[in-house]
Amino acid sequence: MFQDFLRRLTAPAPAPMNEIDSCLALGALLVRVARTDGDYAQVEIQQIDQALMTRYSLSASEAASLRAECEELEAQAPDTVRFTRAIKEAVSYENRLSVIEALWSVVMADGVRDDEEDSMMRMTASLLGVSDQDSHSARIKVSAK
Repeated sequence: MFQDFLRRLTAPAPAPMNEIDSCLALGALLVRVARTDGDYAQVEIQQIDQALMTRYSLSASEAASLRAECEELEAQAPDTVRFTRAIKEAVSYENRLSVIEALWSVVMADGVRDDEEDSMMRMTASLLGVSDQDSHSARIKVSAK
């Protein structure tokens, strides 16, 4: 199932993503960020589900099902660069800011920020074409909630 998606994602000149592919790419990126510190905590899983519910108007069971697919996809995916490239090409800058907010919400969900997560967020924001200042503002916005 994911092999076709991964083949399209890793093509030298990938075609623009459809909405389903965009959901999968974002979900897999959320899972990847949550797994960065080696502790894929239940609170992070719940935050991923919440982000998917909010972003795509899904029910709790639909979000959990999508997340499960994204977990499998993330485990098979070769690298973060291809996810971010696909998202960057498919999503406007303003919407990429909301992607960064969703990523920060997952990082902050367990109440602990470590060096691996900070490094991953710096790299991811850069690959998405989001400035350090905008990523910092997104982190502060998420922290204030």
